[in-house]
Amino acid sequence: AMRSSANGRTMMIGVDRLDYSKGLHERFLGYDRYLAAHPESHGQVFLLQIAPPSREDVQSYREIRAALEGLSGRINGEYANAQWVPIRYVNRGYPRDELAGMYRAARVGLVTPLRDGMNLVAKEYVAAQDPEDPGVLILSQFAGAAEQMPEALLVNPLSAEELSDAIEAALSMPLQERIARWQPMMDRIVREDVIWWRRRFTKALEALS
Repeated sequence: AMRSSANGRTMMIGVDRLDYSKGLHERFLGYDRYLAAHPESHGQVFLLQIAPPSREDVQSYREIRAALEGLSGRINGEYANAQWVPIRYVNRGYPRDELAGMYRAARVGLVTPLRDGMNLVAKEYVAAQDPEDPGVLILSQFAGAAEQMPEALLVNPLSAEELSDAIEAALSMPLQERIARWQPMMDRIVREDVIWWRRRFTKALEALS
């Protein structure tokens, strides 16, 4: 249902807490660069950015929210037409099952933090994909998950050029390559689950003592 609600347009998705470390500003700039370089994509693709507010009372979070609203507004103002806006920017959270449906409907998942721990969104995106028609994960080289997911398109999130090139590569990637990249990541997620992590962590602790 989600794919049809996108009016036949290709959806990219980002789901991040509203936080400077998540690289949302840089992500929007990379997408802006992509739109400038690829006029043929206008009306064909859009980014759904879900950014639940994290600490609304803190001044810096109010500032980042205002900055992102300003930037997405500028990008939409520059490229949108009556039928299409390039960025749908939503400041609210969604339940997990709804998010899973959105991940599955998205051809591209953007996880581009400037620094991060394991980042569960990357794994949730991969786990939600249709095995016969999986989407492409664009992942920051600074995310903890990058080590575990070398088949993703790894980018330096500070480079608008790398982000733009990765979006282009992801959107034009043929099915066979999408499956070939997705399958090993999915296998690893299933294999290296919580129990695996706990064992590894316990072993590391034992080695220290």
